[in-house]
Amino acid sequence: MFRSTRRCAGAFALESFACRVGVVSKPALTVWHNTKCPVCEAGVSRQRERLRAAVTAGEIEFRDINLEPEALKAYGASVDDVRRRLHAVDRTGAMLVGADVVVAVWRATPGEAWLATLFGAPGAIWLTRLVYDRFADLLWAWNKRAGRW
Repeated sequence: MFRSTRRCAGAFALESFACRVGVVSKPALTVWHNTKCPVCEAGVSRQRERLRAAVTAGEIEFRDINLEPEALKAYGASVDDVRRRLHAVDRTGAMLVGADVVVAVWRATPGEAWLATLFGAPGAIWLTRLVYDRFADLLWAWNKRAGRW
């Protein structure tokens, strides 16, 4: 299947045709993040760089919820939900939230699959979620106090 790297906004005739006829595949993972949080943006930028080949191939996509605030409305997720915790939608349309997104991104990142195996293991994922959620709560409050939203 043809994969567009420009998500139907392509300048190439083949990309444009593929978009019109619906041949372009969905990314394996679309990660929704918050660029207004400097810590969050630094982490996502690092992962995006490490996943450059997958991003270029259209296998993973990073999108700013601030530019598309209604994007996850069908899932019941608001802008504030994404500001508090990462959200992602996989190719099947299933939503991942928080630590589960981090584990999925690690799994896709060269050299970091071991982190996904360790922190995403059935006996450890509950602790990973707990630590992620508490850190996310603190980060959200810090950003709120700083007037970022």
